[in-house]
Amino acid sequence: MAKAKKYRLAQIVERLGGEIIGNPLTAVSQVATLENAGPQHIGFLSHSKFRKQLAGTRAGAVIVGRADVDATDLPRIVCDNPYLYFAKVSSLFNPPPAASPGVHPTAVVERGTRIPASASVGAGAYIGRSVKLGKGVIIGAGCYLGDAVEIGAASRLHARVTVYAGCRLGERALVHSGVVIGADGFGIALDGDRWFKIPQIGGVLIGSDVEIGANTCIDRGALEDTVIEDGVKMDNLIHIAHNVRVGAHTAIAGCVGIAGSAHIGERCMIGGGTNITGHADIAARTIIHGATVVTKSIRTAGTYGGNPAEDSRSWAKHMALLRNLDSLLERLRNIEQRLSTQEKKT
Repeated sequence: MAKAKKYRLAQIVERLGGEIIGNPLTAVSQVATLENAGPQHIGFLSHSKFRKQLAGTRAGAVIVGRADVDATDLPRIVCDNPYLYFAKVSSLFNPPPAASPGVHPTAVVERGTRIPASASVGAGAYIGRSVKLGKGVIIGAGCYLGDAVEIGAASRLHARVTVYAGCRLGERALVHSGVVIGADGFGIALDGDRWFKIPQIGGVLIGSDVEIGANTCIDRGALEDTVIEDGVKMDNLIHIAHNVRVGAHTAIAGCVGIAGSAHIGERCMIGGGTNITGHADIAARTIIHGATVVTKSIRTAGTYGGNPAEDSRSWAKHMALLRNLDSLLERLRNIEQRLSTQEKKT
């Protein structure tokens, strides 16, 4: 990894905004946690409850919210959202590695495909017929792009991504290794005592600014396209089944499974390990706790959890009852014993 460039606090604020308290010429070269930071680092305090860590930090500077402006004497940048500001500073220090334009000699590019001069195609990649690549696209080593695939400008596919024929990705997509886009959906019909495969003739349409985590699979539609709208962020090991639609700017954590024809609204947050049944509709801005099992549609935005899913207040109440089940059972046994003793005396 290349050595990070140093930035003075004044330079950071000039780019990202915020207010400096302390020496604006303080130079830092990387972000770090408050516990592990050294003089060359800038740390961040995301919540006032972590002030104890701030008191002991060795960071050269810190990012704080307005409520914590007086919590330290260190040079500091004051902003409205320290966690978001930290993310932007980290992006400043850690830009994605550049790729040299050109096609590696071991890559295969079929007839009818033109590679833009600004694009990069890595070793052992296969580019099918009539593929369209936008400017600045990076195709990693060992990737497979089927016929008529479209990849928007400034998108990056890490090594060994597979995109089946006819699928489309928008601009600035970030696709991590092992992702499979456009494999057949799980469409089968029972024919006596055997299964008959239903051809999956739809595609996958992915919007702009989408990130897809490693080893995630997005199936093509049975008749119409599976759709991932703009700005969706997906973690590793997610399965999106055929004809699912995921609304813009939704975030999905790892190991989530979404069954066929489910519709997820915009700006939802879905916790890791959640299962969503087929044909369910999830209202926009819904939050689903990790490991939730959604067995029916959620029509009203809110926070949900449990198995089956219910609103978070009911879920918390039921979980509290479950945690106290042993003591409730013991109390019930004591009551039964006393009643039995009284009946015998009577």
